[in-house]
Amino acid sequence: MNKTFHIITLGCKLNKYESDCMANLLIEKGYKYITNFEFADIYIINTCAVTKESEKKSRQYISKCLKLNPNAKIIICGCASENNLEQFKNKTNVFSVIGNEKKDQIDKFIESSVFKVYDFLPNYNNLKNPNINQTRAYLKVQDGCNNFCAYCLIPYLRGRSRSRELTECVKEAEFLSKTCKELVLTGIDLSSYQPSLIELIEKLSHLTCRVRLGSLEQKIITEEFMQRLQKVKNFCPHFHLSLQSGDDAVLKRMNRHYTAQQYYEKVDLIRKYFPLANITTDIIVGFAGETEQEFLNTKSFVEKVNFGAVHVFPFSMREGTLASKIYKDTVNSEEKNKRVKLLQQVAKISGLNYINKIKNVEHKVLTEDHENDFVVGYTESYIKVYLPKQTALNQILTVKITGEYLDGVKGEIINNEVK
Repeated sequence: MNKTFHIITLGCKLNKYESDCMANLLIEKGYKYITNFEFADIYIINTCAVTKESEKKSRQYISKCLKLNPNAKIIICGCASENNLEQFKNKTNVFSVIGNEKKDQIDKFIESSVFKVYDFLPNYNNLKNPNINQTRAYLKVQDGCNNFCAYCLIPYLRGRSRSRELTECVKEAEFLSKTCKELVLTGIDLSSYQPSLIELIEKLSHLTCRVRLGSLEQKIITEEFMQRLQKVKNFCPHFHLSLQSGDDAVLKRMNRHYTAQQYYEKVDLIRKYFPLANITTDIIVGFAGETEQEFLNTKSFVEKVNFGAVHVFPFSMREGTLASKIYKDTVNSEEKNKRVKLLQQVAKISGLNYINKIKNVEHKVLTEDHENDFVVGYTESYIKVYLPKQTALNQILTVKITGEYLDGVKGEIINNEVK
């Protein structure tokens, strides 16, 4: 056969895991994996629909693929195709469009043209066995969401929450840990993992690789959870704790089920057990009539929490969400962009405060890639570190942070690989 393929992955770490699984499946079927975005016989675009912009990017990749190979066969999957199959159906060289389910049968859709969004399976999809990454591997343990936040399409595009069997998760984690140095647990709503997320993490505490968590909801942060988590020696103390707004009225309109004060109490609890933890978050500005005062409340809350990093997004009304049915998008684009820039400035200061907090402290840095005249890696708390260009890749080094640099920090190597 020897046909070549490349997978374009947009969106979340869950998509990255599923792309890795599709890659391994095709490799086992005799296809050749082209890891860089260059000429290939087949392109698989694993799409995202979190915002209008991400959906637009998903469509744009079709023409980008055709520029590399005008005769390529293109397969579309993922959330954007789940949301609207028709936007891809008649595009040049698009051979199949399948949505989110049946990715574990991707080889069939390469050989037989199909345009269909499949029903969600009632149990966890059996997509597994990702193509192995030597540095960082992803482990999907959960899919779907029951939260139905007012701004979010994902529960409609991924279905209800369902969890992977604990024994299956542990088995795949042990396999991946033989070659990777870091394992990232992923899910649409990782906090809802059943039987319990902390039980799964404890089952992975024997692994030689370090273990990192994807995005969490504040409800999972309890005294018991933190007490047990503190005992897991290979856990990376980075908590991406979803916020979305620091104003109670906006949170209520978002259907988020907590107040800013309740969220802040969870931050305090994290810092009680992990004083140097990096707490990061996402915030949507301009949501469904957000007033200037509501925005300023969010700004003040970000300053109060002192996040290590904040991903700031302008609100994008998505047809089919609860917000689109009951609210109007009354904040204009100019105002949203102004608020985004202001909040990014506040987030920048917060990030610098965190860097100053962890300076001159030893950190374990996993080296991953070359960037300009440096090797870059990440601390346990997920701070990007720039190291001398002669530093070997795929090592865990003891490093002292010396100061801010570009989008991260510079580091001084204390000693070589840590076991």
